[in-house]
Amino acid sequence: MSPDASTPPGYLRLHATGELAARARAATARLARCDLCPRRCRADRRSVLPRGAACGVGARAVVHAAFPHTGEERCLSGRAGSGTVFFRGCNLQCAHSQNWRTGEGGEGREVSAEALAEVMLELQGQGCHNVNLVSPSHVVAQLLEAVSIAAVRGLRLPLVYNTDGYDDREALRLLDGVVDIYVPDVKYADDVSARRDSKVRNFASVNRAAVREMHRQVGDLVLDGDGLALRGLLVRHPVLPGGLSGTGRVLRFVARELSTSTWVTLTGRVRPCYRAGEHPEPGPDDLAAAAVAAGRLGLRRVEGALG
Repeated sequence: MSPDASTPPGYLRLHATGELAARARAATARLARCDLCPRRCRADRRSVLPRGAACGVGARAVVHAAFPHTGEERCLSGRAGSGTVFFRGCNLQCAHSQNWRTGEGGEGREVSAEALAEVMLELQGQGCHNVNLVSPSHVVAQLLEAVSIAAVRGLRLPLVYNTDGYDDREALRLLDGVVDIYVPDVKYADDVSARRDSKVRNFASVNRAAVREMHRQVGDLVLDGDGLALRGLLVRHPVLPGGLSGTGRVLRFVARELSTSTWVTLTGRVRPCYRAGEHPEPGPDDLAAAAVAAGRLGLRRVEGALG
């Protein structure tokens, strides 16, 4: 049955059965030799400053900022904004990252699970349409614990898992029924480009497996009568000039292996920060060509933006 505006988020059902708390405990136990992202660094992240952790984050999540975000897709931001929580730490090092200050810049405050739960509840109190967790792949355990606490205290908003797409399938299975809306990047069509621009060897294969799992869990994006997302998958593809991101092959994967009803945002948001200045910027012609390619593949829910 498709969800509607009166359907409670899935994490409330898991909370009622005790499953949500059990998953939080299981994920937290894995921080002893962390394998909750595809880097599988096996670091002991139970300390404040974990040695050898690829993300550099320990037992507590680090929040850079949290506020009602009006610049996401309209189905997420609506009129009141998407309750966005930006986490520090990232398992990629993208040359075109627009969130590098939050991911790699070292800014933010360390928060307990209780404090993170309060952040979510504050965003709900401000009238946000959802809780939008940005760059969450390395803090799955911390998120599960916080959501378990927030559910007790009255959280009722849909959860958005807004990720760079380098996610572990086992970690995603811990989130099955917890996350309502997945928003992954599908950045590259091949591992060569990913290694060059994001400093990771196996992005394409890991990313596609992760996105398939996300789609299996939540299906195509479902909107309410006001056009707000309730549940489902929204794929973002950053379009790079000169075919650097393999846009045609990425869109073919989405159309053939997910669904032609998949919501796809083609974005040219490459900002002059971090190492983006070393690379050419996309322009309107690049996005227009991508939109044409999407139409030829039968993708019916495609939007694009440069800024």
